[in-house]
Amino acid sequence: MKRKTITHAARLLCVLALAMTMTTAAFAADPPEPAQPSPCYPTAVTRSEDGGEIRKMYDLGPEDDPAGIPRSDFEQEGYHYTLTDLLKQELPANESRQHTETVSVPSQSKDMGAVLALLPQTKEFVTEDGLAGTLALKLDTVKVEVAGYGSSTKTLTASRTYPGLADQDTQYIPKSITDNGHSLTLQTVNWQTEGDGHFTAVATYSGSATSSYVKGYTVTADYAGTVSRINLNKIRYVAIFEGTALEPAPTEEPGDTPSPDLTNPADPTAPVDPTGQDAPTGEKNSVLPVVAVVVVVLLGGGVFYFIKRRR
Repeated sequence: MKRKTITHAARLLCVLALAMTMTTAAFAADPPEPAQPSPCYPTAVTRSEDGGEIRKMYDLGPEDDPAGIPRSDFEQEGYHYTLTDLLKQELPANESRQHTETVSVPSQSKDMGAVLALLPQTKEFVTEDGLAGTLALKLDTVKVEVAGYGSSTKTLTASRTYPGLADQDTQYIPKSITDNGHSLTLQTVNWQTEGDGHFTAVATYSGSATSSYVKGYTVTADYAGTVSRINLNKIRYVAIFEGTALEPAPTEEPGDTPSPDLTNPADPTAPVDPTGQDAPTGEKNSVLPVVAVVVVVLLGGGVFYFIKRRR
């Protein structure tokens, strides 16, 4: 009878040890995380004038994975952008097109000879998407416009002589005069005595005049020609993002701020941890094998105690 009891106890311990081993192996083997594609960076970005659309161009090689092209929403300059389309374009070996570039330069003169001296006949240009070429000046597009006006003020002076005055009394002297269209006021009077006892007054007048002048000119002109580039087994992806204008944030009135106790950003259906903290997955997995070991030890101690009592 005692031998059967020992045999049953030994079998029970073997079964529990095997179960503990399988439980530990099951929780220890975590599935490997999938490899993340390498991020891709745009070679050119264009934005519509009204801000409603942004296009990001990616020129990828055969070894590049287009899964690395960002597709998430983003906000920029008051707009919220969402990806609406991702186009794939096979780039030709040699890409070329006609291109016109407008240049603007300052000038101190509107004389055409001086203006043309500021504009070379040809210029090298590189477009936003990487095409390069030599463009020629189009003379019929040259325009000269006033860049701005300035003003200057200068002091004006004039003198007048009044002979044959009976005495040195300024009441006979005009208090203001007009000189070349400018109004001048009396400043000083010098008296001279004449031979017959009369007096001559030499009056000095002054004033100011303001005039405007051109501060400078702006010269604009177009350059046109062919731009090109060589593509080495490149594939172009064009990510099109549509934008919607963001609404201005409403002004919060006092007392409208929600209580932190009433706001729970977490999933309302998820179980709540009484401690307020979420245990890491690895920590949970490591607790279960320890519990299994404790259970086996307790059961083994009970069996040993039972066998000892039967003896």
